[in-house]
Amino acid sequence: MSMFINGLLRLRRGPWEMVASILIAAGVIMLMQPFVLGLYSYSFIVTLVGTVMFIIVSHFPE
Repeated sequence: MSMFINGLLRLRRGPWEMVASILIAAGVIMLMQPFVLGLYSYSFIVTLVGTVMFIIVSHFPE
């Protein structure tokens, strides 16, 4: 766990790509759930933020 936090603080690609992937997955799950309209409403924004974040962090050093 400390290596993950250390990687986040040092702006390393691996941990930040994992955070971006989790955001993308959360956005897709929010889009597919039929129960809470608020989650559905923000699903596109969450997916978009995760995608843009993934594009940006893919340029971070290993």
